[in-house]
Amino acid sequence: MNANALAGFFASSAAIPNPYRPGPGVEQHHYLCNGELRTWDGPVQDVFSSVYLAAADGSLAPPRLGSYPLLGSREAEEVLAAAGAAYNRGRGEWPAMPAVRRLERVEKLLAAMEQCREEVVRLLMWEIGKSREESAMEFTRTMEYLAETVAELRRRSQREGDLLREQGVVARRLRAPLGVALCLGPYNNPFYETYTTLIPALLMGNTAIFKPPRLGVLLHRVMLPLLRDCFPPGVVNTLYGEGETVLAPVLRSGRIDLLAFIGSRRGAELLRSWHPDPGRLRCLLGLEAKNAAIILDDADLEQAAAECVLGALAFNGQRCTALKILLVHRSVAAPFLEKLSREVQRQPMGMPWLSGVRITPLPEPARVAYLGELLADALAKGARIINPGGGETRQTLMTPAVLYPVGPDMRLFHEEQFGPLIPVVSFDALEEARRYVAESEFGQQVSIFGREEEKISTMARLLLNQVCRININSKCQRGPDSFPFTARRNSAEGTMSVAETLDACSITSLVAGKDNHCNQRILARVITE
Repeated sequence: MNANALAGFFASSAAIPNPYRPGPGVEQHHYLCNGELRTWDGPVQDVFSSVYLAAADGSLAPPRLGSYPLLGSREAEEVLAAAGAAYNRGRGEWPAMPAVRRLERVEKLLAAMEQCREEVVRLLMWEIGKSREESAMEFTRTMEYLAETVAELRRRSQREGDLLREQGVVARRLRAPLGVALCLGPYNNPFYETYTTLIPALLMGNTAIFKPPRLGVLLHRVMLPLLRDCFPPGVVNTLYGEGETVLAPVLRSGRIDLLAFIGSRRGAELLRSWHPDPGRLRCLLGLEAKNAAIILDDADLEQAAAECVLGALAFNGQRCTALKILLVHRSVAAPFLEKLSREVQRQPMGMPWLSGVRITPLPEPARVAYLGELLADALAKGARIINPGGGETRQTLMTPAVLYPVGPDMRLFHEEQFGPLIPVVSFDALEEARRYVAESEFGQQVSIFGREEEKISTMARLLLNQVCRININSKCQRGPDSFPFTARRNSAEGTMSVAETLDACSITSLVAGKDNHCNQRILARVITE
């Protein structure tokens, strides 16, 4: 397959079924501040789709999807002032509100969000090129996560009345808010990652500012009226614009208490450096990863190849949990590569609205250029493209490429590609595979494929102190969402899950005294009032 062959995957606007067309432009001229949808008449950023459409003359161009505000530092300071006033050092209406009433507000929001499903799914397809099935799955998973978060907090609220007694001291334990939260989601899961940090932060009594990612921004517009109507003024506020312009002044103020950020390590370091007292800033970070699959010499190669392709190419490999390097025992490298190549060729490629498609356009041309650099570097240093037609590009569409042999002198051996390149490395001894995982600057997950229980358990023991999740004969993944999701080294800070995100967005507070009837009555009043 070559670039000319790829041209056949691009459709004209007229060939797209009506329900999936981009629709009229989303011209956003409002932002949420202090309970108001404030009108913005300043500069805006035009948004173009990652999906190119074919014109009658055969040329390709991305449709314009709309625009969003490019706010300035003054607006950023107004948003920060609104969030700070709503928190009011913990005395504001929202942080002082009983948890059961906060739950009622969030449940009202969740009911209203269901009405936004179609619009959010459509914009996920057109803004970031995510397939229709995966876009719908992102919306569904978000709603399920938030529903379970509500249920978890309700269970906790019922337990808060329990007395703690130890050594003549009686106490009640509470979870208290931290203050003002700044929530920043990524482009690859802009709906899920934004609201699964924002809503837990709000439930725990924090006020919040959230800024949508640069890619996947318009889909949040439909949420603004709902957030305005469900929460007191200033509890939720939005920022749009360039990070240096709107995020730097907010963080430099020192009035942000919680930073929830999913993105690159460099981005996290920059954000934290802007805060004047970074030791006081609570951070919940999901960063880069270079998750490896280790294919042992006794692995079921058919099963391993199928699972590795699922792990490496879901949403074109644009997930932090994606399998980004495959370490295969040299004795089975040849048959494994044959099966892997065949599985890659089976992955349906096309435009996001097509049913069953798995390989779709990448969100931006810059990512295609970066992947091209990694590919050229590997080929120049001895790697080969194993699957026919791998690595071909046209605009933002790229065919997956299996590369072998990949070695430590290649960038692809070390860097997180975040795209449809599958580097394969061979090893002779288990120690070589262990050393790769141990010496990586990342430490999220690993997958081990094999049949012999003792060999797998030995490998798992060797890796327990290197990563935070070991997957046996299955791809790396975040779910189920009740499981803890975290990582070592440069891959994460803090733990995310239905329960643990609530903990990350709050702090334990105790009310305690000597164990007597008077103090017991006081403790009861503290809780109930």
